[in-house]
Amino acid sequence: MSSDGIILDGYIDEPACLGVPPYISPFVRYAAGVLREHRLEPRYFTIDQLRQDPSLLRLFRDAKVLVMVAGTTVPGKYLGGRPATLTEIQQTGSQLKGPLKILGGPVVFGYAGEGGRVALRRSISGFDAVLKGPFAESLDALLSGGEPVAEPDYHSVDRWSVLGSIIVRQHPSFPHVMCELETATGCPRTLRGGCSFCTERFYGPPRYRSAAGIVSEVKALYTRGALYFRLGRQPDILVYGTGADEEFPEPSPENLEELFRGIRKAAPHLKTLHIDNVSPATIARHPEAAMEALRAIVRHHTAGDVAAIGMETADPAVVRANNLKAMPEEVMDAIHIINQVGAAREGGIPHLLPGLNFVSGLAGETSDTYRLNMEFLREVQRRGWLVRRVNIRQLMLFEDTPAFLDNTLGRYRREFQRFKEMVRREFDLPMLRRVFPVGTLLREVVIEEAGEVSFGRQLGSYPILVGVPLELRRGEVIDVVVVDHGMRSITALPVPVRVNRLPVSALPWIPNVGRRKAGSIAAVRPFSGLEAFRAVAGVTPIDGFISFD
Repeated sequence: MSSDGIILDGYIDEPACLGVPPYISPFVRYAAGVLREHRLEPRYFTIDQLRQDPSLLRLFRDAKVLVMVAGTTVPGKYLGGRPATLTEIQQTGSQLKGPLKILGGPVVFGYAGEGGRVALRRSISGFDAVLKGPFAESLDALLSGGEPVAEPDYHSVDRWSVLGSIIVRQHPSFPHVMCELETATGCPRTLRGGCSFCTERFYGPPRYRSAAGIVSEVKALYTRGALYFRLGRQPDILVYGTGADEEFPEPSPENLEELFRGIRKAAPHLKTLHIDNVSPATIARHPEAAMEALRAIVRHHTAGDVAAIGMETADPAVVRANNLKAMPEEVMDAIHIINQVGAAREGGIPHLLPGLNFVSGLAGETSDTYRLNMEFLREVQRRGWLVRRVNIRQLMLFEDTPAFLDNTLGRYRREFQRFKEMVRREFDLPMLRRVFPVGTLLREVVIEEAGEVSFGRQLGSYPILVGVPLELRRGEVIDVVVVDHGMRSITALPVPVRVNRLPVSALPWIPNVGRRKAGSIAAVRPFSGLEAFRAVAGVTPIDGFISFD
């Protein structure tokens, strides 16, 4: 089957092991809408599909237009998918003869394969055009033969997002795919220069999509079977719809209430509605309005949500040197407030918890910076607050950012590694035990890697990586119960836990069983019921999930 337009997706917004499961970005859906408006029927493929089947290039050659979306602005490791490498991008462009080849996405800001590297703007050969302005608007202008576009046009984006929603059904993981929703571009802090390393400055002052436009897109996606949504693509969801003339605008709970209520009405049986970034400075400077805004989110979202906080450092000198958002005490206030609003549990899991981001290599760092970072996390523990996860990244340098010329990248490698190891051992592990205690039920875990131990995640913002000590099928969807904890993952067993059928190798993972009791269980099963099982295994925290069929 041929197609007029091919969309090749080599873009991942966040490293998957840090939280984002199989997902489809706004870029590819907008591209589909633009192509359809130009009477070009789109077909969608991921770079992983092309890796697995290089013969797809023959199909691509028959198209009139190929749009490749590529690049990343967040370094990390990946599970279930990897963004396109620079080599793959250039090979795709150079090997294809026939279609008009168009390249867009974050790659236009620069490419670096991992953190700790310089994301230089490179001349990428093989493409007929590179979209350097707003993605969808620039693609439309190119296909129309018009002038290059410099400003976003959300009226048109709203239309293209609805037209392009049909493409979601072509994602290889459909229906288990997260739909990222764009709410804004730009950041209020560009008025004062913004954070030294951030690429959000490239988008200029904030521009917000209307609630009606976002809701229309959700309705179109939901009609086509999409059930999982994340409101991302913005530096601070709490200031959605506010003015663009303040560096730290006051949140508008009313705007968020309208947006979230509208989404719920448009997709009444959705399974995930989560957020992404919030600014700790917004919460610390406007605590009452921020609490009301967070309450509006919690009223309408789904539990297991994460508010990603870019604190970057707990060193005040580094905050000042890089014009960062908030001082450590302000971040501490933000963590407290998010816990006050979001730590309550539904179905055993917290509604909304903070996630902390640290960045290494910023200007002004010293060896003492890492001591301050660790002391900050220990104080969070001492106060008894919950944190869903801590991301520790090396700075990725982009041209035209102040950090490109002024940084300490690579200067404190030993301190960076020691800090990372201490966080995993002293903070992450005990925190995971508090957030996901043994016996916690996690519904709809999607298996992404199969093996003797299979790995999967729920679809949500920064979902926990789940290891299941069984060989399962990739794509299988199961409910699980937590039985143990790692530093950044948990071990779980499928629910119901069928003790009469479990492989002997999985029996020791039942809490309070261990290898010795596992041998006894294997020797005397099948059990007729819980009383007989307890006579051998004793009482376990997951007794309520055990089945004897």
